[in-house]
Amino acid sequence: MAGEDLESRGAKNRGNGYPSSYYSSSYYQDTSEKQWTSWLIPAFVVANVVMFILTMYFNNCPKNITSSQGHCVAGGLRRFSFQPLRENPLFGPSSSTLEKLGALDWNKVVHGHQGWRLISCIWLHAGVIHLLANMFSLLFIGIRLEQQFGFVRIGVIYLVSGFGGSVLSCLFIRSNISVGASGALFGLLGAMLSELISNWTIYSNKAAALLTLVIIIAINLAVGILPHVDNFAHIGGFLTGFLLGFVLLLRPQFGWVDRHNLPANVPSKSKHKTYQYVLWVVSLVLLVVGFTVGLVMLFQGVNAYQRCHWCRYLSCVPTSRWNCGSN
Repeated sequence: MAGEDLESRGAKNRGNGYPSSYYSSSYYQDTSEKQWTSWLIPAFVVANVVMFILTMYFNNCPKNITSSQGHCVAGGLRRFSFQPLRENPLFGPSSSTLEKLGALDWNKVVHGHQGWRLISCIWLHAGVIHLLANMFSLLFIGIRLEQQFGFVRIGVIYLVSGFGGSVLSCLFIRSNISVGASGALFGLLGAMLSELISNWTIYSNKAAALLTLVIIIAINLAVGILPHVDNFAHIGGFLTGFLLGFVLLLRPQFGWVDRHNLPANVPSKSKHKTYQYVLWVVSLVLLVVGFTVGLVMLFQGVNAYQRCHWCRYLSCVPTSRWNCGSN
């Protein structure tokens, strides 16, 4: 039935609206360092909005809803109207539409050999509220990062983090579907943290910057323990972005940046510190091992809950107000 209920199908949205911020800490910058023009992040935002419009077009609530389900919300939008709020409170399509268009579904990925869903799901959103929260966060975080590090590195972090979030989510979530870009967004947050750690010696106001960023990340992860929010995608994206930040976002150290001001007879310092090279190697190894183990476990059909029984509390903590349900 086209108007399948979101909660009965168990659709998970990756982030249900959360604040995100960028730390404001000055660093010693070479005057010759290039300042990039941000175009990729706005392009990602446009792609997500266009995909949501197409999703609502294919959803076509007036045609596919039944009388027992209720009435479409904002019926004046016709085929772009939303599913009943009791089915989807985020003002969006049905879970069956999301599933058809590429939502993350363990059974289809593992048994249906549809691995492409590990990427397609990050371009889908459960509703207008979900979309707006993620896109505003993406603009706020991503544009500044792209201006500093360029579209190639930030684009790689965004896409690979989204993929990493999907892999971890699929290892744990079997009875639900999952959509959203917040795994990729958490990857950008993780990369910001590792960039600060890796380039620690060139920053001023280090403690304040670190504390602010850690608080922001903790608040965002805490939101993930609410029901119907896929916190495994958040955690997987964050860990992937955190490791990628050590690999892709290295900055030259101050002693090397300031080499032009040194007398000719004074040897300049190394471009990077030893600890930066160590973090680079360790992070790269962890990324390769993590993705290899995760994908092998996934396509072997391993249920990660059997290996980690307490991990269910990372995504949903039951209270007197809500029940987390199965898996």
